[in-house]
Amino acid sequence: MRNGVKKLTVCGLMTALCLILGYIEHLLPLTLLIPLPGIKLGLSSIALLVLLLTYGPAYAYGVTALKCTLSALLFGSVTSLAFSLTGGLLAMTAMWLLTVAFGGKLSVFGVSVAGAVLHNVGQLAAASVFMSSAAVFSYLPLLALAGTVTGLATAAVTSRVLHLTGYDKE
Repeated sequence: MRNGVKKLTVCGLMTALCLILGYIEHLLPLTLLIPLPGIKLGLSSIALLVLLLTYGPAYAYGVTALKCTLSALLFGSVTSLAFSLTGGLLAMTAMWLLTVAFGGKLSVFGVSVAGAVLHNVGQLAAASVFMSSAAVFSYLPLLALAGTVTGLATAAVTSRVLHLTGYDKE
């Protein structure tokens, strides 16, 4: 199989995995454990971070945009697309810049937590535009704490996946 076809196939599978993980996440009532509106585990970030670290930013950005668009078409709305794209692309940018800035020396945990927190920042930015108010950013400390916890959890799974596939560099 040629390298380009293999990468395209992997991206298709990762997009499908992101959609499946997003749907599973939708079924999990995380708000029963952590009563914060909009809180999610970010399970699809596992696949996206693996893709970023193994295939690079172009593929990770493409799958991020595709996942957000397909999720909105299948399960959401135009508003959910705006929130998802803003958070997802800001998170991906942060994770990519951190991997470049630290030359791969920053752990998956640091990259994942930064991505999770900045995903929340992006969503709050979208909310502030929709609500015409910056007051939504008062919610950031709680979301940053939740993002740190969920970022650590998804990083643990990502680290294990990278180890099992032989891509870990730690």
